[in-house]
Amino acid sequence: MTERRRAAAVIVRDGCVLMVRERSLGPSGRHDSLEYWTLPGGGIADGETPEEAVRREVEEEVGLTPLSTRYLIDVPYPSGLTACFAVTVADGEPQVGHDELPCDCPSLVSVDWVPLPAVNPETTGAPIPTMIVVWPAH
Repeated sequence: MTERRRAAAVIVRDGCVLMVRERSLGPSGRHDSLEYWTLPGGGIADGETPEEAVRREVEEEVGLTPLSTRYLIDVPYPSGLTACFAVTVADGEPQVGHDELPCDCPSLVSVDWVPLPAVNPETTGAPIPTMIVVWPAH
């Protein structure tokens, strides 16, 4: 894992969490390899707080306006430690945004509401997946 700091948004609606479906870099150097779902988010820019980064990333990646943020936890992620925030957004439907990439191939494929897993009734809170990876069938 690298040392790049990230911020990610946990946006929950109707028992589902909003996730961004992306494609990873393949051997060709293009985003044409494995697909994965991840919370909307990305790198924290120099001089930017994690909260500022998560607000910016929500607007860029899913086109929603953040109304409030609440820090939840830092979690490990393949590209670096990620500060996760519960984010309340203005009404509206998410849309596929953009990532600033040095290539012309899109890495963002879609946005999806992913059902949250059921939990033991004695457990407080909700289980939030931070990443779901699609493994090849062969």
